[in-house]
Amino acid sequence: MGFPLIVADAFAVEPFRGNPAAVCFLDSARDEAWMQAVAAEMNLSETAFLVPREDGFDLRWFTPAVEVELCGHATLASAHALWETGRLDVANEARFHTRSGLLVARRGGEWIELDFPTSACDPADPPAGLREALGADVQFCGKTTFDYLLELADDDTVRGLDPDFRAMAKLPVRGVIVTARGSAPYDFVSRFFGPAAGIDEDPATGSAHCALGPYWSAKLGKDDLLAWQASARGAEIRVRPQGSRVLLSGRCVTTLRGELA
Repeated sequence: MGFPLIVADAFAVEPFRGNPAAVCFLDSARDEAWMQAVAAEMNLSETAFLVPREDGFDLRWFTPAVEVELCGHATLASAHALWETGRLDVANEARFHTRSGLLVARRGGEWIELDFPTSACDPADPPAGLREALGADVQFCGKTTFDYLLELADDDTVRGLDPDFRAMAKLPVRGVIVTARGSAPYDFVSRFFGPAAGIDEDPATGSAHCALGPYWSAKLGKDDLLAWQASARGAEIRVRPQGSRVLLSGRCVTTLRGELA
């Protein structure tokens, strides 16, 4: 018997938008090499592996190249897949035990709310070669738990970037978040580049918004923020910082149902 698998577009309102994630349902834990091979075979930015346990599910995330400590869009897709397949009643919250602690997802109509840890952003000097790899002036540079966060002049600059990914892949960091104040209806826009993790540009990055939310909340004096990740596929994310936690909300659309042989 194979392993049931769903591919869902996270932070999307229609198919082929947002960020696709594969969700693989396991009866018991499998070794890392096998999960990494499956993620490479799926060749999506993230593949999530779920194992049921007494108080929820164990959840791990793999890019085609590495395992990661935190992933928003694949967590959103995992919760969506659990409710859609009936493995979890829609009235119940999804509880995930991960390398980043307990993560909780709740459903409210079409929207799924994720309760994630905040990622602090401390001012930092950009590493050598980062400005050149981006090809843009930097207004602010900060270091988060996982990434560099760079504020650029405006949303047009963010949208128009054409980075040198080979140069960026040499930097000692998971990824690079670029952001700017948004145009209505969006409070801010962003893009995420992670060539060192095997992903030149991620279409929608929930974990980046764990830092972006508090950063823009402080700058704009707002608690409820609407964000747009300006990748080619595009993604809409609601963000609400709450102290040491941040609530990320998005929608999800299933595009494939199948089984690993």
